[in-house]
Amino acid sequence: MDELKQSSKIATYGLKAQAERLRTISQNLANADSVAERAGEDPYRRRIMTFRDEMDRELGAKVVRVGRRMEDMSAFNREYNPSHPAADNQGYVLTPNVNPLVEMMDMREAQRSYEANLNVIKTAREMTKNTLELLQ
Repeated sequence: MDELKQSSKIATYGLKAQAERLRTISQNLANADSVAERAGEDPYRRRIMTFRDEMDRELGAKVVRVGRRMEDMSAFNREYNPSHPAADNQGYVLTPNVNPLVEMMDMREAQRSYEANLNVIKTAREMTKNTLELLQ
């Protein structure tokens, strides 16, 4: 039964990592239209994160952790809007480098991974319960 408990703990790390990923995605989506207030200023820049594996000595297994959090340095989008206060001399406004379609795809992937880890925990609990019932 120790292995089942360990499996649940490993999956919990996965849940936490995917929840953090979802937080980053939601921040990007919420700011997808956040432009600068004045010309020469940058709009919102998309945030990205990485995962890394880490040895958990107590579990005797590698677990997932959030790695680096950084800004996506890809180019900003440009939109023609000469009446906007942040428009440059040609009338273009820099807009965030957030692509809602990409964010939605990342969100679906995070959701599926979260659900998979949740299923590991549910299955481990079920197996533990079945084992205890068998031993009674």
